[in-house]
Amino acid sequence: MNILAIECTHAALSAAVMHAGVVTELRSAEWKKAAETLVPLVAELLEASRLERQQLDSIAISAGPGSFTSLRIGMSVAKGMAYGLGKPLVPVPTLPAMAAALPAKDEADSVLAVIGARKGEYYFATYTPHDLAAGVWHSEVHRGDGRDVVAAATSAWGRTVVVGRQLGELAPALAESGAIYREADFFSARSLLAAAERLFSSADSLELDAVTPDYRQMFTPNSGRG
Repeated sequence: MNILAIECTHAALSAAVMHAGVVTELRSAEWKKAAETLVPLVAELLEASRLERQQLDSIAISAGPGSFTSLRIGMSVAKGMAYGLGKPLVPVPTLPAMAAALPAKDEADSVLAVIGARKGEYYFATYTPHDLAAGVWHSEVHRGDGRDVVAAATSAWGRTVVVGRQLGELAPALAESGAIYREADFFSARSLLAAAERLFSSADSLELDAVTPDYRQMFTPNSGRG
């Protein structure tokens, strides 16, 4: 199966192609310039993989939550290609995909995936490695402040690994809770491919309008907290 995957939800930008079982990936440091960078990056990737657009079976997009602007740009590019080629668009939920990308060497009992929202606010969800490996990806996503994230890490079962990007401000509190923080530089477009292949059968090239980014309602801190 030939799949193009795009990941630009938050703090990083990458695209990957799986062609005849071989994965080619390109990353860009210009995440904040995704509007100008993404289309040329995809074109360069397809050329590097020696794959014509018409040879694609589907397009996968990291669907969020994440940055409102980047989600919109990524979805627009992916949807535009899917429309033009008449191919299915496969939305892959970002939090479980990030959690599933955690290297096996970390030997976690629980994986807490965290994505920053506005300053001091986060989206987060907890998964077990067994469910992630089996593709049993629940859709229960929480939102809250740093104390909520630490509380979720504390209440998770067993050895908890927290994965996210640029969450250094939470690292001391997470360490105090006993959780282990891993910077999610291992999570990229490549990480979407296995899930996209699994979800491909339920994708429909005629239902593109129904595919939307998972923006999530923005969290407003509870001012009544002490």
